[in-house]
Amino acid sequence: MKIVDARKQACPKPVIMTKKALEENIDNINVIVDNKIAKSNVIKLCTKLGYDTNVKEKDDSIYINITRTGKEEETRNEYVEKSNIGYVFGSNILGKGSEELGKILVKGFIYTLTETKPYPSFLIFLNSGIELTTKGSECIEDLKVLEKNGVKILSCGTCLDFFNLKDKLLVGEISNMYDIVETMSQVGNTIML
Repeated sequence: MKIVDARKQACPKPVIMTKKALEENIDNINVIVDNKIAKSNVIKLCTKLGYDTNVKEKDDSIYINITRTGKEEETRNEYVEKSNIGYVFGSNILGKGSEELGKILVKGFIYTLTETKPYPSFLIFLNSGIELTTKGSECIEDLKVLEKNGVKILSCGTCLDFFNLKDKLLVGEISNMYDIVETMSQVGNTIML
């Protein structure tokens, strides 16, 4: 049995720690979390990948026992075949409302992409989204991991010029609207963030 202690870990770390343990093909895993959101997210991951879960709560901890069902490989292969997507970042934050929270969310989202397979086909950065690919961004290292693993990363040249950041680009390539539209047309799903 493997124990994954994900207490005091911010989202999405409990899910990513669980996913890494599942990839080791161990028959029995115990994940320990300390909040109901982490519990729900870990259970969703396990269900999606074809694993059984049993939950027990004791004191301030939640124990999730994960066991194999024999359907994991079939479920995982089915999921992989359906993941032909790309993302467009139209802003340097994720969501509306708090800018501070939006920066935390976009950083967590990009980090999660590095831990989720298959990787997306592309990431496109427009408007203030180009700040995520330029000097000062906290996402550069994660974006470099994605680029190294074949993810096409495009930043709008017009946007880089507008914000005077063309010489500060640290990851990916400078692109134009024609290339951006062509790239978006080549995948099954494009998700605007």
